Amino acid sequence: MKSNSGYEAWLRYALCEDTELLEHYRECTDQIGVQPGSEIMITAIKELEHGIRIMTGSRPRIGKDNLKEAGILIGVIGNMPELDSLYNGEVEEPLLEDGYRIRSVGEAGRMRLLLTSPSEQGILYGIFHLLRLMQAGQRLDSLHVKENSRNRLRMINQWDNMDGSIERGYAGQSIFYRNGKFVTDQTRIRDYARLLASVGINAIAINNVNVHERETLLITEELLQEVAKVANIFRAYGIRIYLSINFASPCQIGGLETADPLDVGVRNWWRQQAEIIYRHVPDFGGFLVKADSEFRPGPFTYGRDHADGANMLADALEPHGGLVIWRCFVYNCLQDWRDRKTDRARAAYDHFKPLDGCFKDNVLLQIKNGPMDFQVREPVSPLFGGMTQTNQMLELQITQEYTGQQKHLCYLVPQWKEVLQFNTCALSDDRTTVADIASGKAFGRPVGGFAAVSNIGDDINWTGHPLAQANLYGFGRLCWNPGLEAEELAREWTIRTFGGDKKLVDTISGMLMESWPIYEAYNAPLGVGWMVNPNHHYGPNVDGYEYSKWGTYHFADCSGIGVDRTVRTGTGYSGQYHSPQSDRYESLEQCPDELLLFFHHVPYTHRLQSGKTVIQHIYDTHFEGAERAEGLAASWRTAEGLLDEGVYNQVMEKLRIQAEHAKEWRDIINTYFLRKSGIADDKQRMIY
Repeated sequence: MKSNSGYEAWLRYALCEDTELLEHYRECTDQIGVQPGSEIMITAIKELEHGIRIMTGSRPRIGKDNLKEAGILIGVIGNMPELDSLYNGEVEEPLLEDGYRIRSVGEAGRMRLLLTSPSEQGILYGIFHLLRLMQAGQRLDSLHVKENSRNRLRMINQWDNMDGSIERGYAGQSIFYRNGKFVTDQTRIRDYARLLASVGINAIAINNVNVHERETLLITEELLQEVAKVANIFRAYGIRIYLSINFASPCQIGGLETADPLDVGVRNWWRQQAEIIYRHVPDFGGFLVKADSEFRPGPFTYGRDHADGANMLADALEPHGGLVIWRCFVYNCLQDWRDRKTDRARAAYDHFKPLDGCFKDNVLLQIKNGPMDFQVREPVSPLFGGMTQTNQMLELQITQEYTGQQKHLCYLVPQWKEVLQFNTCALSDDRTTVADIASGKAFGRPVGGFAAVSNIGDDINWTGHPLAQANLYGFGRLCWNPGLEAEELAREWTIRTFGGDKKLVDTISGMLMESWPIYEAYNAPLGVGWMVNPNHHYGPNVDGYEYSKWGTYHFADCSGIGVDRTVRTGTGYSGQYHSPQSDRYESLEQCPDELLLFFHHVPYTHRLQSGKTVIQHIYDTHFEGAERAEGLAASWRTAEGLLDEGVYNQVMEKLRIQAEHAKEWRDIINTYFLRKSGIADDKQRMIY
């Protein structure tokens, strides 16, 4: 069995073991005709040659001199007459810029494979698609693939700091920085670019949104030469780099006395800085901005609003084709816990809804999937559907800050699918889903997309927990096509990473699909969230944030629990949704059980739609969650001998820790609510 450290991730190719299929692959790939191109095309052909050589054991002949003999023809549409003529004048729906087609055609009694795209970047994505089919053991003689990405921007946010640390990182140190400098050996950065491009990612912000003193200098001559080297690596894989910026840069590094976005001197400073950046990085993507949030500087200091700040930066980038991505994670982070009227959940909508239509076309608002902060369960942000005249992006968190920190198995794609499929009801005659709004399709916006906080570090397997790679993979694939199903992606990732043994694929994909419901079961109940230790956010602490400044409360007392966010008696948050979603959340009877405590304060004896009381639900789910966490380890044991021993042992140790910590969650949560409510468990289990 080939050793598997996890470093190759889902690009771990292996020799095809089916002799008939192997012969088919060799016959198809023996000669490949391709017109030479620029750097991305060179990268694409290298990736194809590498994958074919390993999966077939033969090195294909690749070039422009064998176009008539080649079994595979690859080219940009209009650049290779030999390829274009094989379509026989067929008219198909046009491809978008980075879309591609893979077609099997019969010619003179033999099969040929055609891979075409309007761009070299699309050729790269098409080649990764072809290699994915071969990894899955699919024949190549009846292919009719046509792919267009649903999202123009498919982005990763690195929360890396230049000292080498990663904010909310659980897989080692940064692969980009160490001790205030860029790393000298950038091989790993190139390998990361390969992984991202293979699932269609085309943008990356390479530093933390919380921009510290050293990172503020990334937009200056002092560090731009190093930024350019990293940009060169990603450019070869069709990925543009972005930088997170410090809104106060004109003061901190520009020598100005103000960062007022309406000040002429400030606006000129940013224009000059943009020109410097683009001299070093001609295809620079733009700025990612966290402003007026959690003590970060922003336009509020000068009595300006978010549109003033974003548009000032957009003006500076516009001549170069750059984008401003402005995060909507803005709220009062100095809340008095005694204040029952201020509601953190309302904040993004209250700040940004009045500004709809005020932002320039090269500004995107990056909106977290929920109104709070990446909890294991919260409703979809009402800002989706609330703004119809503004470019929007969906922000997800791959790194498992509140979902087990890559010590616990928690496959997040099912959670993301629920978000993407949520109907905002913004248009009465259509299903206006988050997926369609984020892409720009719903409201006819020029640009949109998905972004997510990365979960990688310098651990040998990238993500700390080997199975956490499935979240990075699933995010990339959903960016390209939000219609893909969570189980389909789980099986696809497993096959590509560990091989096609049916028992192994069934076991691992089954564990992945169970994991989010298991984690939710022993976590905070019924959507209330936040029962974690402050600051590092790992492990149970029911009152950890209950008397804090952060606005993250559950209001449990001896009679009941939950936050009243209704219009009738509470904070009014439920009214930020369109009807009938607002009506559903407002109603105690109609509100989904899994979100009940997010929207309502209820007695412990309140009966859920399931028929259980709230308190019995808390007891039952925490006992069941801990038991099912033990079951994950039992499932994994059935995979022993079917995969690399090192990977097997590493995952088993992670699952042992998860089972142990799930019991800790069970006992602390249940004990807290037994003591708080005074109501015994109907099943008389041990609660301390």
